[in-house]
Amino acid sequence: MLDTTIRGADFQTKTLHGGTVGGVQLITGNAQTTDGRKLPYKIVLKTQKKWQRYSDPDSWRREYDFYKSNFGALFSESFRWPECYHAEMNEEENETQIWMEYIDGISGVDLTGDMYERAAEALGRFQGKLYAEQPAFLQNLTNLSKAEYMKNFYLHYRSWKRVYDYIRSDDCEIPKHLCSMLIDIDDSADEIINRIEKLPIVLCHRDFWVANLIHSNGKTILIDWDTAGWGYLGEDLASLIADEADVEHMVEYYRRCIPAYYKGFSEYADFSHITDNCVYEMILLMFGYRLVEWFMNAESGNKLQETDDEKTLHIQTLQKIYEIRNEPSPESP
Repeated sequence: MLDTTIRGADFQTKTLHGGTVGGVQLITGNAQTTDGRKLPYKIVLKTQKKWQRYSDPDSWRREYDFYKSNFGALFSESFRWPECYHAEMNEEENETQIWMEYIDGISGVDLTGDMYERAAEALGRFQGKLYAEQPAFLQNLTNLSKAEYMKNFYLHYRSWKRVYDYIRSDDCEIPKHLCSMLIDIDDSADEIINRIEKLPIVLCHRDFWVANLIHSNGKTILIDWDTAGWGYLGEDLASLIADEADVEHMVEYYRRCIPAYYKGFSEYADFSHITDNCVYEMILLMFGYRLVEWFMNAESGNKLQETDDEKTLHIQTLQKIYEIRNEPSPESP
């Protein structure tokens, strides 16, 4: 990282985020060089333990596999991931450790509409370039999620009687027109999936939401690549627009991000034959039942006010998706 020989370093750690199967720490301190200088540093350590994601069992080690490959060569200066300084696998513990660049920038709820739009365009450009050039080594990577992941994810949720039966029950607290929207998707699922499967297959991040986007000096840095793999054109936009959405601007970002995305993609590949982007349908396949689950789980909250606020947010998100349904399809820039 510092491009010189280090003989010692002090450090402090701070947990950034992570769950029961992994964690992310910011490590800061001063390193002593062999010629007596003290150099300040910041570095991120991501530790990931083995776990089983539904229909994607090797996702836990995918980011490690990517960093050990030549995957980083696919990025540009304006759209990239954090640089990796060191990655190692502990086979006995089934655990990876990745030491990577700390990115200082704007992320999450602080992202502006312009930053959303810029990220969508950069993503389209990245996917368009790979779609047009088809780099050989990418085709040979073995640990990539499959194109049918989104379909399997939806079918898995739909088969879960707890959420499936809830939106069809008389006791359901979700407004009826929103339940009908979800039921309509179920009734048309085969036809919708058939339309989606006619779209170009591109390399998707599959967790392309605001917490994984960092805007820094006009550039987009994208973290957490453990769900990445083959998917359909526009699939990542569903996450950008609807995953823990900025509800107030959700419809606006739908209008802005899709044309920006296609503008970036069109720099490398022709999309003129695409008349149906299916982003609205992808949003419902990926987040419809998840929002129902989150709404139902909020009922078990400890604090009444927090529970009500959470449930209201999920209803508002479903309402915005309902409003998106009536939006004209913003296919081209």
